[in-house]
Amino acid sequence: MTTAAALAYTGHTVSCIDRNPEVLYSLSCGRAPFHEPGLKELLADGLLLSFGGWEIFDPLADAIFIAVATPGNPGGDANLSYVETVAEEIGRRIDKRANTVVVVKSTVPPGTARRVEAIISATLETRGISTNLSIASNPEFLREGTALYDMFYPDRIVVGANNELAVDTLRQMFTSILEQTFKPPAPVPRPQNYKLPVFFTTTPDSAELIKYAANAFLAMKISFINEFAGLAEHVGADITEVARGIGLDERIGRCYLMAGAGWGGSCFGKDISAILHTARQFNYDMYMLEATVKANLRQQESIIKKLQSELKVLRGTTIGILGISFKPGTDDVREAPFIAIARRLIELGAVVKAFDPVAIPSCRRNHPDLTVIYVNNAEEAAKNCDALVLITEWDVFSHLDYEKLGNNMKQKLIIDGRNALNPKTLIKNGFKYMGVGC
Repeated sequence: MTTAAALAYTGHTVSCIDRNPEVLYSLSCGRAPFHEPGLKELLADGLLLSFGGWEIFDPLADAIFIAVATPGNPGGDANLSYVETVAEEIGRRIDKRANTVVVVKSTVPPGTARRVEAIISATLETRGISTNLSIASNPEFLREGTALYDMFYPDRIVVGANNELAVDTLRQMFTSILEQTFKPPAPVPRPQNYKLPVFFTTTPDSAELIKYAANAFLAMKISFINEFAGLAEHVGADITEVARGIGLDERIGRCYLMAGAGWGGSCFGKDISAILHTARQFNYDMYMLEATVKANLRQQESIIKKLQSELKVLRGTTIGILGISFKPGTDDVREAPFIAIARRLIELGAVVKAFDPVAIPSCRRNHPDLTVIYVNNAEEAAKNCDALVLITEWDVFSHLDYEKLGNNMKQKLIIDGRNALNPKTLIKNGFKYMGVGC
């Protein structure tokens, strides 16, 4: 949706096709069916956007983006059934006069662009026609919560294609973003000192692997600093200082070195599982990625251990949790650390109360079996609790009246799972403060 909105904002006519009537109705009314800062304002800006089912498909479109889900199968590999279904439908509907580039935007394993091309070609053959069709891979590098920013002001645009038609079409399509000739939208201002993005061209297989490698590296970077956070607690070091010290090295960089309760979301876990599955097909071990996943699971369990170290037996305790979504700025709860931590606490006999500024409806919908007491604000989450745990570092949680919160708790214990709070202020207000790696 953010890709469609940005392309429409920069002057293209975009048709958005989906099979979910509720999603289509919501978007037609200018309401995004998910939380993404700035998108609501952009949708209300009179963009050249239309929403509907296959009936609005343009058989002569310059480009067709496949941007469907690729969830993980039980074995870890990516489920490509949605991609293949769309490819077959394109083959049934494309006009023989079309000069079209079919762009695989979904995160897919190497070889998928070839698979899409084969499906479309086979479908065209059954119709007895041929067309001037090109296939390209254009992976997205959009972070939830800042997706519009990443779309308008990217570091790079990666295109994998085997012919110049596809490359030239996409270069032209993204020209205003590559050259930053568009007027910045009000909700997404252009950053100062922004450097123009690189238009990087390669083969489809390499483009597909770039997406997986990027996500795997970022997840590994988080797991790396979390491992050192555990060691820092043993030796008496402060992981925030350690991260700052190594992040100043330009070869390492500061990003994704925030110790915490572990990574989550719809991408890291799914994509690492998919690439590990690909590696297993070649009997190739990827030790660092396997360790990345293990380290993340241990990090979530470390929150439980911190509670046990202070409260001992958790059965009969009440734990208040601040933050449900896997990161601030989104209502996405897929693979969110909150889910694993809450389940574990409930398994150990604790009562769990939780508050999040936007993610409660999403959590209710996606995890109806989770016996959590959802509350309307942080004060209710803290009331009569034995401990308060911050899992998602929403900015609002840094500005709470913790003196008031503490006075309504059974015990003034706070576990800062993101090192987002001010320890001195909390300790001054009588809290026992426990961060991650400090």
